[in-house]
Amino acid sequence: MSDNIIKTRFAPSPTGFMHIGNLRTALYSYLLAKSKGGKFILRIEDTDQVRLVEGAQEVIIDTLKMTGIDYDEGPGAGGENGPYIQSQRLEIYKKYAQKLIDSGHAYYCFCTAERLESLKDDKGIGGYDGHCRDLDPDEVRKNLEEGKPFVIRQKMPLEGTTSYYDEVYGEVSIDNSELRDQIMIKADGYPTYNFCHVVDDHLMGVTHVVRGNEYLTSTPKYCLLYDAFGWERPVYVHLPLLMGKDSEGNVSKLSKRHGAVSFQDLVNDGYLPEAIVNYIALLGWCPKDSNQEFFTIDELKQAFSIEGLSKSPAVFDYEKLRWFNSEYIKKLPDDEYNAKALPILNELCGDNINTEKLAALLHTRISVFSDIPEQIKFVTERLDMDSSLYTNKKNKTTPESCKEVLIDCLPLLTDAPSWDNDSLFALLKDYAASKEKKAGAVMWAIRVALGRQAVTPGGATELMEVFGKEESLARIQQAVSELD
Repeated sequence: MSDNIIKTRFAPSPTGFMHIGNLRTALYSYLLAKSKGGKFILRIEDTDQVRLVEGAQEVIIDTLKMTGIDYDEGPGAGGENGPYIQSQRLEIYKKYAQKLIDSGHAYYCFCTAERLESLKDDKGIGGYDGHCRDLDPDEVRKNLEEGKPFVIRQKMPLEGTTSYYDEVYGEVSIDNSELRDQIMIKADGYPTYNFCHVVDDHLMGVTHVVRGNEYLTSTPKYCLLYDAFGWERPVYVHLPLLMGKDSEGNVSKLSKRHGAVSFQDLVNDGYLPEAIVNYIALLGWCPKDSNQEFFTIDELKQAFSIEGLSKSPAVFDYEKLRWFNSEYIKKLPDDEYNAKALPILNELCGDNINTEKLAALLHTRISVFSDIPEQIKFVTERLDMDSSLYTNKKNKTTPESCKEVLIDCLPLLTDAPSWDNDSLFALLKDYAASKEKKAGAVMWAIRVALGRQAVTPGGATELMEVFGKEESLARIQQAVSELD
């Protein structure tokens, strides 16, 4: 391109929450531009009015903001090539469609819906037969004067091939005989994606088009539009398919049956935006000469390159994402972690529960914030007890030995002057020494009585600090009565 500045774009349709595949496209497009010191554009492609969802445009903008993908031009940011919402550019598309009609690269088509339906075979498959391709100019004029409904179609070459080079997949060619005269302007005056994105990309100075590989075979049609206008083609970068794996290990195109497939769904499930972005960045790309897995958005800008893209399908692994997220949660500063964890804990727990202490115990033990309700079920309710839990080979405990400990410790804990972890630990340790018992055996008995399950976040004295004195003593008394 003439000014040597790379410009990429993300051009979603506002039809709902942002799919993970769309977010990956936005991320790679953004990283390609920023890795080269270029510019990134957001354009809203809302010409398919039937599929529009109210509020979806705001969701797109909010998602990009949450993920750190900031755009240089677009809705709210402005720019010299606006407007950046396609429904506000209709006159531009009509102008350029007319240019193609005038140059013989497009034509008016007056075929009715009934005629188009008649072209389909028994399976409902059909293709336009070029009926209006060579209409007499006088007939075209007459139809327009009579107000006959029409669409504007691109006139495809009937012979030869059209080729282009893709940065990931290499040379791509298609026989022109396979191309149908696609609609550019619909009967309602709105353009199709196939036409208007080419016009917009050129007028907005887009140099590199990054999108999913489902567009590999339709890109020759877009190349022909560039050629018809006499415009320079952009650099094409088609991304590998994004696949999902079901519970039986079967791999297919990522869909809702594999789990959450939108960014917002993942956030609602307790995933951190930074972890999602980091993981998605590695779905089809890997850094050169490095095994690094954890990246900030700024580090991704530095490391990203087209050479690192793969043409092989990438599998979205929810377990790997959970692991990524758990690592990000562990690294969260306490104030940021508490801002997310405490509202959940305060809603679920009673007033007497020390939620700050409980949050601290969970900090390194959850993979996503939506794990919290299940993780603290032993806090919010008293679980059914199985006395075999008191049996522990390491500490050589039995239900009988644990009952003895619980009975001995009840009065000591009732009279405890302080109810904090260190004081309680010293009290139980002194008791164990006085009875020549292993401290671990004493702690095991108390912990099982309190948690009523084999594994808990935190040990006996930490749990007593979480539950508070009244609930701790009540649980130990219940445990004693159950062991009678």
